Amino acid sequence: MPELSKRAVQMPPSPIRKLVPFAEAAKKKGLHVYNINIGQPDISSPVNFLNAFKNHQINVLEYGHSAGLWEYRDELVKYYARFNIHITSDEIVVTNGGSEAIIFAMLATMNPGDEIIIPEPFYTNYNGFAVEAGVKIVPVTSRIENAFALPPIKEIENKISAKTKAVMICSPNNPTGYIYTKKEMEDLKTLTIENDLFFFCDEVYRELVFDGDVVTSIFHLNGIDDRAVMLDSISKRYSVCGARIGCLITHNKSILDTALRLGQARLCPPTMEQLAAKEAINTPQSYFEKVIADYKNRREVVFEELAKIKGVVALKPQGAFYTIVKLPVKDADDFAVWLLKDFESKGETVMLAPGNGFYATPGKGKDEVRIAFVLNTAAMRRSMEIIREALEVYPGRL
Repeated sequence: MPELSKRAVQMPPSPIRKLVPFAEAAKKKGLHVYNINIGQPDISSPVNFLNAFKNHQINVLEYGHSAGLWEYRDELVKYYARFNIHITSDEIVVTNGGSEAIIFAMLATMNPGDEIIIPEPFYTNYNGFAVEAGVKIVPVTSRIENAFALPPIKEIENKISAKTKAVMICSPNNPTGYIYTKKEMEDLKTLTIENDLFFFCDEVYRELVFDGDVVTSIFHLNGIDDRAVMLDSISKRYSVCGARIGCLITHNKSILDTALRLGQARLCPPTMEQLAAKEAINTPQSYFEKVIADYKNRREVVFEELAKIKGVVALKPQGAFYTIVKLPVKDADDFAVWLLKDFESKGETVMLAPGNGFYATPGKGKDEVRIAFVLNTAAMRRSMEIIREALEVYPGRL
């Protein structure tokens, strides 16, 4: 049999989803599994988004524009203006989820073997996107002891090589919930200008901010129109993860032209979902106020229960709906598997995302997990209780 490609060998499994077989086996045994490993909220999608599917008058579902429907892009311009982000509709390429937007950004700006600097821990699928694009992620480690703030600029500068083409961040951050400050964003802007790099910013969790924190968008920075690329998605904003509508936005015409050609190769993003996303832009603010209050309550419950577990270290996230938790265990990967294979409490157990998958540096995150507070408060409280009970008897506890 011929050998598979190097890409096939290098493509990492998702640490968020790799435990699914163990969870399925646990369910077959009759256990209830609390899935707090994945960013799939139980929040209801906006009614106007769902009604777009129910009430459409389409008789033929045709191909759309490769860069996305003009009517949707025009509405996106109005949406971003609410956040003091000023763009035009022809500076948007609608994509199949935020994932494709990131891949397009990498493919448009980097050659195979080029490097992109990303603070870790980072969204684990960045690893997979980089493999698809033939790009190498060069991590710079942010630490829980420093609240996952941006590492010192000098530390980032030391990572720059002749192959470095871009710096990328996510704010509010997945998996830490950290929001990069205006100063940190300005520092990164200066770094990318001085070293002639592209600057990517994943802003998927823009609305999900707690405690009055302010999100600085990459488009709030002046003087980097030629190197700034925003990556976005409706998945978390409206709790519509299955819709797969994202976008790449930039003032750089060369990147836009390239992204359009990449989009033409896959024809077009899904039409019905774009029409629904267009309607969702008019979702009332009361929806977001309720959602944010709900997530904040879940966050409080999670940290109230985590405080009862000896040896746990965690920080309340400023935004998004995740937190990285340091556990008193030798290997969080083993603990996550053990929870599903060998532990139950009153017929229930928990599915976690091991922390090592959110790092590119070998050995990092070995005692960490990501917890997604995507379930209702009662379910999140029970999940934390199960983790506490499990740690009391886990053989690999420190």
